[in-house]
Amino acid sequence: MQLKLEQLDGHLARGLRPLYVVHGDEPLQAQEAADAVRAAARAAGHGERQVFTVAGSHFDWSAVLGAAQALSLFADKRIVEIRIPSGKPGKDGSEALQRYCERLPEDLLTLVTLPRLDGQQLKSGWFAALDAAGVCVRVETPPRAALPAWLAQRLARQGQRVKAGEEGQRTLAFFADCVEGNLLAAHQELQKLALLHPAGELGFEQVEAAVLNVARFDAGQLGEALWSGQVARALRILDGLRAEGEAAVRVHWLLADDLRALARARAALDRGQPLPLALREARVWGVKEKLFERVLPLLADHQLAHLLAAASVCDGVCKGLRHPEWPAEAWDALRRLALLVLQAAASKPRRLALPA
Repeated sequence: MQLKLEQLDGHLARGLRPLYVVHGDEPLQAQEAADAVRAAARAAGHGERQVFTVAGSHFDWSAVLGAAQALSLFADKRIVEIRIPSGKPGKDGSEALQRYCERLPEDLLTLVTLPRLDGQQLKSGWFAALDAAGVCVRVETPPRAALPAWLAQRLARQGQRVKAGEEGQRTLAFFADCVEGNLLAAHQELQKLALLHPAGELGFEQVEAAVLNVARFDAGQLGEALWSGQVARALRILDGLRAEGEAAVRVHWLLADDLRALARARAALDRGQPLPLALREARVWGVKEKLFERVLPLLADHQLAHLLAAASVCDGVCKGLRHPEWPAEAWDALRRLALLVLQAAASKPRRLALPA
């Protein structure tokens, strides 16, 4: 049974299932989801707790299977936690988890915690067994667009709120820019506001004075900002990646890979392929598919050729080669390439040629 994170509290209030799986790459929300399950279990009388951390290929799964069948010495009901930090239980673990799910006793609540899983792991036999036996909760970092609402909800929990109207929206937008990609730090900044100011309304100046810029980015977010035409955010992400010590070569490779995919899709369109099929042929899926659906009609062949040539020059700069018309420093060259992409993404739509 799949459950959204925001549905978990309501579900727990209605009663417990024998098994819960929390998986995802957002540490704050994963921790809070697991804590909510533990609290509900303790309230239901599960007083004894055993924790197993699966580390390496030589983990003894017989201890986990034995814990499911053992009688409690100190409490009527128990909690068994199985933590798999790698997300890969292995062949023995896969078989053990499937057997474990077949033998869940009534006095036991099992909590399995996992990192973010890929498509193959989500389709595996062991994960299907966990899903069938209990409740799976997937935790993910809120996208930038949802972050202001997330912050407002967290402020409301501690009795605080921003001002109504445009000033409040500006305050939340500023707060979101400071903590994007780092919810653990966002939680700390929220707690700081609770300590510094009483319950009630917060002005922009109060938030600006208290909140540190603790935003963290990954290189994949840069492409999303560029192809969405978000100039300020794209440049902020680029500066953030540079400050965090990200390799310029890797950032360039991801951006150049997007350009190559767009060129393949453009060629497929010019051969008469419909847009969805052209993107699929270019191996574009997920979030990028929606972004490229918007940007591809904006780009002509000569624009993509120009961007690919610029990416080639930038590649050389990132690897130590100089070019007389480009900055000598890798990150300055990446900034120039990013601005060229943003300029192209902001151009007027061109009419797509329809197949005869």
